[in-house]
Amino acid sequence: MSAAQPSAGGAASQAAAGVKLNKVEKAKAEACGLDLAPRLAELGAEGWESLDEATLTIHLKWLGIFFRPVTPGRFMVRLRLPNGVLSADQLEVLADVVDRCGEHGSADITTRQNIQLRGLLLEDMAPLMSALESVGLTSRQSGHDNPRNVTGNPLAGLDPEEFLDTRPLVDAIQEALLGPEGPRNLPRKFNVAVGGAPDSFLLHNDLAFLPAHHGGELGFTVMVGGFFSAQRNELAIPLGVWLRGEQLPAFSLAVLRHYEREGSRENRNKTRLMYLIDALGLEDYRSQVLDTFAEFVGVEEAAATPAHDGSHLVSQAPRDICGVHAQKQEGLHWVGLHVPMGRLEAASMLELARLAREYGSGELRLSESQNALIANVPEGRLDALLVEPLLERYQVSPGPLQAEAVSCTGNRYCSFALIPTKSTAQAVVDELERRLELPHGVRTHWTGCPNACGQPYMGQIGLMGAKTRVDGQMVEAAKIFLGGAMDANPKLAALHDKGVPLSQLPDVLETLLVEHYGARPRTDAS
Repeated sequence: MSAAQPSAGGAASQAAAGVKLNKVEKAKAEACGLDLAPRLAELGAEGWESLDEATLTIHLKWLGIFFRPVTPGRFMVRLRLPNGVLSADQLEVLADVVDRCGEHGSADITTRQNIQLRGLLLEDMAPLMSALESVGLTSRQSGHDNPRNVTGNPLAGLDPEEFLDTRPLVDAIQEALLGPEGPRNLPRKFNVAVGGAPDSFLLHNDLAFLPAHHGGELGFTVMVGGFFSAQRNELAIPLGVWLRGEQLPAFSLAVLRHYEREGSRENRNKTRLMYLIDALGLEDYRSQVLDTFAEFVGVEEAAATPAHDGSHLVSQAPRDICGVHAQKQEGLHWVGLHVPMGRLEAASMLELARLAREYGSGELRLSESQNALIANVPEGRLDALLVEPLLERYQVSPGPLQAEAVSCTGNRYCSFALIPTKSTAQAVVDELERRLELPHGVRTHWTGCPNACGQPYMGQIGLMGAKTRVDGQMVEAAKIFLGGAMDANPKLAALHDKGVPLSQLPDVLETLLVEHYGARPRTDAS
């Protein structure tokens, strides 16, 4: 890879060309949030109220530190956990962080296979960053206009069905993106994923690499432009390029370098990658990205990059990771645990770390369905693990709605959310499983607002926080989306109802589950 220096950012060149930068771009042009790292102790001593708005709400996010207006003075830190891999030692450090926050502390498994820590004070940040570094963790560039956590098959390296282990590729991409050639000032956030199994969980990403053959060789077809937002929602589309695994880090850099240079910085509602693809046209976009790729790998290698029709080996919806499953390693199993709505507390984190170390190899994985698994459990240790008290709460065999009920954080911590998504989702799912028998699992995705952090368009049933009028009064409600499919023929869920009061959700969803998903009323429901 070349020793080229990172771009100064498209903002400067666009400003020089007379483009009117939006308010956020102006703030980003004035300072880089990464420069705040050596000043965290100083900022903590001064107190959060002394910080200017740009530092508080924009620049700190380059270090993964998020000011939360609904909990002023208490911050959230978002980690980077490439491919969702976590060790027991690392989880114990995170549990200690949460424990120190007392009643304010908690942690969430996110829809990008990582963890968000809640309830921290600004003065906690300098020691936290040191503690993270000591166990090989980072929160760098996990927020705002940066490449987010790189995701991959949560079963990678364990999975009898996988085509290849995504972990080394995901690690290499993250190392490249956070390295000296990586982007520092993107127009908007950017999601990258690598697939290595038949499961489809990738097409909501700006850049997705799907396993594919070319000339008898296993590599990756490239998909681009997927995203969810309040304005527009798209699945990624084929770029028309095939790559070998070792090319993925440099190609990721090329896509991001090009986006950093050419992406719009005027209207933040129209700056995700798909808008740039639309503006250039797919063929010109592909040509420009390959030219940028040549800056990293050389003209000959970039020119020799094979064209590809976008066909791939993905053929099924993401598997439910819960339960006891035989690994590809003889005599070993992974044990998938349902973490209700992805919410963790310090005590449960410590216990989960103990179980992973005592019964497995000390390795855990996190899934985009906000669940966790313990890896490498020998056959002879399964019975003892399955009667551990923690598994009464983090169930190995959750109900068909519980297993893959995904939720954003909701209005407890997020000022954009219109409803308390986690508590509402849990109560509704509990009630529906009390009422109904289902022949198979049904994915429900809950999000508090149109920003769609809970990915409602990926759900077989998606729910989005809203308001509606009942008897002249505005009440909390949910929009309902139906029909999302993440299998061999992916499609986004479509709006079914624009506002169901939360009090009516169990009845409305019961009808939909009976009519569309084969549910039957329980004869023993009371």
